[in-house]
Order: sequence, then C-alpha cells, then structure tokens
Amino acid sequence: MGFFCYIVECSNKTLYTGWTTDVTRRVKMHNAGRGAKYTRMHRPVRLVYSEKLRTRSAAQKRELAIKKLSRAKKLELIRDA
Repeated sequence: MGFFCYIVECSNKTLYTGWTTDVTRRVKMHNAGRGAKYTRMHRPVRLVYSEKLRTRSAAQKRELAIKKLSRAKKLELIRDA
C-alpha cells in the first residue's frame, strides 16, 4: 500500500488537491458525489496529477504544500510531471 497526493481538474476548470491510498477509487468517489464537498458541486473531475509518497504524513504534508501554490505553479507542476 502506498500513499498518494493528487490533483483533479473539476468541470469548472478549478484544481482540487487531496491525498489517498487509492487514486483510482478516490477519483471515482469524487465523480459519484461521495468525495469532498467542493468536488460534489463541480463534477465531473479528471485526474491530472498524482505523486506516490512513503507515508500518510508525507502525503498530507505534500497536499498542504501544493494547496499553498498559486494556480500557475500548480499548472507547472502538472505539466512537468
């Protein structure tokens, strides 16, 4: 099992960042309306970035670091992945 930080692009072109142990399952949950409150309002979502990390703590720290980035920096991260 691994831990992942991920970014999905919502239907309104906004970017949502989260962490999970199963990216595929989590994206399906977002699209089924069982994910975060924000993504429920902006479905469907599309996975645009994921990064595997060693621990839950590392995934959560990475999520916070990405959330602090500007949109331009997030798009650069996605493009360079």
